[in-house]
Amino acid sequence: LEEVDSTNAEAARRAAAGEPGPLWILARRQSAGRGRRGRSWLSAQGNLAATLLLRPRLDARSAALLGLAMALALAETLDALAGRPNAAEVKWPNDVLVAGRKVAGILTESAGTGARLDWLAIGVGVNLVSAPPREALDADAQPPGAVAELLGLRVAPRAFLEALAARFAHWQGRIEAGEREALRRALVARLAGRGAPVGLRLGDGRRREAGVIRDIAADGALVVETPEGRRSLHAAEVILEAAGQGG
Repeated sequence: LEEVDSTNAEAARRAAAGEPGPLWILARRQSAGRGRRGRSWLSAQGNLAATLLLRPRLDARSAALLGLAMALALAETLDALAGRPNAAEVKWPNDVLVAGRKVAGILTESAGTGARLDWLAIGVGVNLVSAPPREALDADAQPPGAVAELLGLRVAPRAFLEALAARFAHWQGRIEAGEREALRRALVARLAGRGAPVGLRLGDGRRREAGVIRDIAADGALVVETPEGRRSLHAAEVILEAAGQGG
């Protein structure tokens, strides 16, 4: 598409109209891109703005693994195209970092009844050519970066999406086949901040706690050590120490 308000919003409209999926929606420009917690997602032309619309045969909790699988697929795609093994990390649950800078983010949205999902939209934004200015972000946000600058990789959005779609399909197939431990191990191997003290923004985002990242559980939860003991978090925002210091 030449321009949409957001690719996730377009996916929701198509789902409501009966689109069976799977369907990738790619836009050259977004007029109202969105990130987590209602934030805007700023994306210049030449960056990737896309959404995958699915009708997953999974319950809502299991479908959450697909968002993590997309983050892993993004990291693996960046490594493969740049020829730089293990250059990209996953910041649980939905960001991809290179050299500590955020180059990609994911926004997962869905609709359904109870534990049953009607549809799932996984939105992907990748700073292929440019990153938003630091001052446009929250004070403790991860510093942004661009793939072209950090990895020396110049790739068109469509070509990047083709590689990403293939890598995600691999992990989706393994999840649906019950091979979730392989996904967990691959995520842990790329987990940003593992073993380090981090900030944790919980609930509505106003409550902050400190902890140390230890692991990812089988269901995709982040396992952290806190002053109150070990906890498994299904919803939180991780603030890495360098980002919290405004680096």
